[in-house]
Amino acid sequence: MLVTVVDETLTVTQAARRALAATDVKTACAASLHELPLVFQAVGLPDLLIVNVAGEVTGWEAAARIQRCGYRGRILALVDDLSDPSVQGLQQLTTADCVVRPTSGSALAAILRREVLNAAPTTTNGTNSVPPTFHGIVGRSPKLLEIFSRIEKVAAGDANVCICGESGTGKELIARAIHYASPRRDRPLITLDCTTIPEGLMESHLLGHVKGAFTGAVEPREGVFSLAHTGTLFIDELCELNLGLQAKLLRVIQNREFVRVGGSKPVRTDVRIITATNKDPKRQVEKGIFREDLYYRVAVFMINVPPLRERKEDIPVLVEHFLEKFALLYGKPIAGVDPKALRRLVELPWPGNIRELENFLEQAVVLAEGDTVTERDLFANEASSEAPGALVPATYEPGLPLREVERRHILRTLQKVGGNRTEAARQLGISVRCLQYKLKEYIADQAPTTEVSR
Repeated sequence: MLVTVVDETLTVTQAARRALAATDVKTACAASLHELPLVFQAVGLPDLLIVNVAGEVTGWEAAARIQRCGYRGRILALVDDLSDPSVQGLQQLTTADCVVRPTSGSALAAILRREVLNAAPTTTNGTNSVPPTFHGIVGRSPKLLEIFSRIEKVAAGDANVCICGESGTGKELIARAIHYASPRRDRPLITLDCTTIPEGLMESHLLGHVKGAFTGAVEPREGVFSLAHTGTLFIDELCELNLGLQAKLLRVIQNREFVRVGGSKPVRTDVRIITATNKDPKRQVEKGIFREDLYYRVAVFMINVPPLRERKEDIPVLVEHFLEKFALLYGKPIAGVDPKALRRLVELPWPGNIRELENFLEQAVVLAEGDTVTERDLFANEASSEAPGALVPATYEPGLPLREVERRHILRTLQKVGGNRTEAARQLGISVRCLQYKLKEYIADQAPTTEVSR
């Protein structure tokens, strides 16, 4: 059994080690919430997480950071005052117990021993109700467990990895898992999204440039190969690179050196390359769109991520995960989802995969009025065809307000690209931030208004 303690004062850490010294319980320590992800990566997720909420750290901040680490197991939070409003952030987590920090060492040791006895190991038989996670990836389907196994195997080495799958399936999370499970975990992880950078600037982003290399280059710039030196470079949507840039990328991989745009001095680089694409790279090679020699360099190890519709066992776990995440974010006491509504969610095709499910559940939490998300909350917009799998009308009647025309056009574009907000923004000719702002406006229009007393 593993117990991890988060304690800036170290007093609880020392008490925990003394109290558990005579047991077979292993303990790990994080000196702050900032260090918690690194500790999880080094020793794994614990069966019990003890958090000493002291100093300027609030319960809300502690809960948010723990959730971002992907931890969903038992939590014991030691606080100064249970009536403190900030403690509610931890109290709303269904797996957390908040207790007043005792002043005597013997009382603290007794609490720690009691909590350890009550904490069921999460890795023994798989029957624990806490959703399993792997480096922040949530799921329990056989296909996903196989991917976890492949991640562990490839992370130990230094081979380049290519991750293939539809948009919204979690390819970037898998890339991060490989990096943080690898010997390079303490080195940089740099991400380059090939869909967000204009073609004319891509070489500069890849390799960097020297001052005066081109009009507007008023100062030198480090490229991603320099920034990722000794670490990992994750290139997302690799197949979007044109053939010229593919040739330059191939040379860097082969020679492990590059020359900055406008420069003449070779720069050595030591990076592990992980790539991702929502297209079949072999098919792209057959079409002459992707270089075959580059394919064999980047796809030394392949990971194919199945769409959500092919691993429906993960949907209930993901629903629980996202509901807890957004309940905390919006400060709502959401305890779960109605069973009938959950069955409907499992039956839907989810063309936008996990990203679409996440966006859909965020809207449901915003609309929810009770402690349980119902069909009404989830499918409130079904009449206007905003539910997953339904199409927003392509035509509109004369006299329809321009705002409604815009709304329908944006939602239809989102459905066309499977919920990918970056691609939708690109096709609509607006920024991702502008798109997100408009979507929040649409959600706000549906939300009930309430009087706030001051």
